[in-house]
Amino acid sequence: MDTTIDIIKSSGKKVKFSIDKLRTSLGKSGADRQTINEIIDKVKAELYNGISTKEIYNRAFALLKKKESHLASKYKLKKAIYELGPTGYPFERFISAILKHSGYTTHVSKIMQGHCVKHEVDVIAEKDGKTTLVECKFHSEQGRNCNVKIPLYIDSRFKDIKTYWDSKSHKTTLDVGWVVTNTSFTEDALQYGNCAGLYLLSWDYPKNDGLRNRIDRLGLYPITVSTLLTNREKQFLLSRDVVLCKDLIDDAFFLDHLGISETRKSKIQNEMKILCKI
Repeated sequence: MDTTIDIIKSSGKKVKFSIDKLRTSLGKSGADRQTINEIIDKVKAELYNGISTKEIYNRAFALLKKKESHLASKYKLKKAIYELGPTGYPFERFISAILKHSGYTTHVSKIMQGHCVKHEVDVIAEKDGKTTLVECKFHSEQGRNCNVKIPLYIDSRFKDIKTYWDSKSHKTTLDVGWVVTNTSFTEDALQYGNCAGLYLLSWDYPKNDGLRNRIDRLGLYPITVSTLLTNREKQFLLSRDVVLCKDLIDDAFFLDHLGISETRKSKIQNEMKILCKI
């Protein structure tokens, strides 16, 4: 099968199909070599010029789900982050939870006084005598990246808050500002953010320590990765600030509230345990 065919990315850009990229993405799910090879062979047989990356992903996901549902859950992680929308609030809660499990004390959506005006800060994180301000830029559509306007805007807000903060007495020092996105930064955004001293965190940045790496390393998957929960059930849980799979392992209150049977509840909690490596 000729794999030098053109495929269409979510941004609309035309690129050549890469077996290596598909193999890598399947490998990150934890699938073994034999499973990966079987899926690649089947996907290759169904390729055609102009196929979208979304179609390729959906086919690979369906094949993986047939083999191992929990591996399919990990494979759909990027899509699951988009499903935290349409508002950015669940994403803020998700980032707060990741920081909390990394030793921070966190607060979500707090008003802070700046030198000129007040600002609503997405996440305030405290650790080792330092306070970090985290701004989350959530995109519910693939192909939309953070351009230079985002770090420019957030840098100006951070400086306004820091000017006021430094004029008062605090138990902690105000550390660097963070910009976190579920997509990627443009080159200009990275250049400005790094030059201005902001900490930038995206799906794949910093290299080997981006959002995906942290989620896999900590086992902190959003409930939207589940292949067993329905969309309605996921939205119900998110509306009640249940964002992490981890939250459902020991506390079945919300699953009971949804009227889920004991058999299905057991399967859901088992899926969560495998994902969270418990």
